[in-house]
Amino acid sequence: MAKVIEVQHLSKSFGPNEVLKDIDFSVRKGEVVCIIGSSGSGKSTLLRCINLLEKPSGGQIIYKGENILDDQHDVYQYRQKLGMVFQQFNLFNNHNVLNNCMVGQIKLLKRSKAEAEEVAMKYLKVVGMEQYINAKPKQLSGGQKQRVAIARALSMEPDVMLFDEPTSALDPEMVGEVLKVMKELAESGLTMLVVTHEMGFAKEVSDRVVFMDKGVIAEEGPPEEIFNNPTQERTREFLKRTLTPQV
Repeated sequence: MAKVIEVQHLSKSFGPNEVLKDIDFSVRKGEVVCIIGSSGSGKSTLLRCINLLEKPSGGQIIYKGENILDDQHDVYQYRQKLGMVFQQFNLFNNHNVLNNCMVGQIKLLKRSKAEAEEVAMKYLKVVGMEQYINAKPKQLSGGQKQRVAIARALSMEPDVMLFDEPTSALDPEMVGEVLKVMKELAESGLTMLVVTHEMGFAKEVSDRVVFMDKGVIAEEGPPEEIFNNPTQERTREFLKRTLTPQV
């Protein structure tokens, strides 16, 4: 399978604080990669560097054979190829559900209103939100908002979907509905890079798990290896902490 995105020697510092150190990894077409690790390990910063919401301090991000950190690259064009789903939904509160999924298509992809509506409806059906097209975000539950956010990102028909802890802002009873949609997308062959603290999802759905610790990739491999037979002591400690039920 071809590599969709390849990260080479990526680093990121905020002032004297080095948050990412010499990160190397790639995502192949059709692959689901889950990034796990403690808070502050650099997971979300890595995702934000990949879609250039943060500018890396060093290294390369190779997309379709070219380093998109070169000055001549069109950042906006590259970003359109990456669907991004945030913790806090980031929906347009003054637009209804349908318009939320149409605005980007019309403005950035220059699609006609009719085409944008057709594409939006297609993906709202995929996430089970087609009956809410006239609702404003404030009328929706957290789980429904996140499903609309996923449909909005899908409507841009990106090469890869990035999820930044998409269930962390949800009430526990709403987590399942969002994970179900994500699982169905994974099964459909969508390329996905997911920062998550949902260990069950990472174990069941991902092709590869990346464990980050203190700004480095401490270990990566198939989920059964990472969860059942981790080679690094810090991976074992993290999994013991997260998988042991809290009394």
